[in-house]
Amino acid sequence: MVRASVTALAGAALVSAVCLVPGQASASASIWPPGVMAALGDSISAGFNACGWYVKCTSRSWSAGDHADVDSHYLRLRRADGQISGHNLNLAKPGATSAELAVQVREAIERHADYVTILIGAQDACVDDEAGMTPVAAYRRNIGRALDLLRTGAPQARVFIASIPDIKRLWRVGKDNAFARTFWSVGRICQAMLARPTSTARADQARRDRVRARVIAYNDALADACKGYGVACRFDGNALFTYPFTLSHISKWDFFHPNVTGQRAIASRTAAALHDWPLPVPLT
Repeated sequence: MVRASVTALAGAALVSAVCLVPGQASASASIWPPGVMAALGDSISAGFNACGWYVKCTSRSWSAGDHADVDSHYLRLRRADGQISGHNLNLAKPGATSAELAVQVREAIERHADYVTILIGAQDACVDDEAGMTPVAAYRRNIGRALDLLRTGAPQARVFIASIPDIKRLWRVGKDNAFARTFWSVGRICQAMLARPTSTARADQARRDRVRARVIAYNDALADACKGYGVACRFDGNALFTYPFTLSHISKWDFFHPNVTGQRAIASRTAAALHDWPLPVPLT
């Protein structure tokens, strides 16, 4: 079974209010025209389970999808400037961890992507047992190595990094739903957080808190890496992590991944990243 990536989503009707690093974007400002965009990350960006049973649905991806119901970054860029038409790449892999991001970056460079979105890290925490979670130091190295490759191989590319959703909120909104509990148990989904979902034992509560703390530490690492990258990178300021999503945003195929409504919500929540980028530095 493909390892699942957590879903935390913004409200579909919410006007984008992403907090960008290093600068704040204006929603009314112009959009720059990239030529090729690429979605990197795990099953969320791959659109997994957004249109069928345990399949990738790249057309429904919040990032590079081309389905009108999602209104992805790609479709918004197409409306703003036709130069990007037909040049959307979805390189995200269901089950991918931060250790695999560098491979996706290399492919994006080879395909000449000049706008890259990254959403990865839930799978570093969503393991069978919390002892198997990626250490924070290793996560930082993985992200740093991938961004170093991108900076060197595609110096004119712009990068948007989305925060990892709050896995504990997924437990909170689904723990009282019998179908969700069944899928989590039978599918062995994110057991570090979702094992024994109805338990109020002190040990289980502490385990959930530790997993959530690990995700917060990963998001801190993402923010630091993006800031270190410079003006060509923007982080969402934890916009996805903090949003109070509900089960209505989650696929009923597994009660874990975003459905179409959820993918549309992520796109809406992060759309401000498309505005007010500085001009690329000329190559010498």
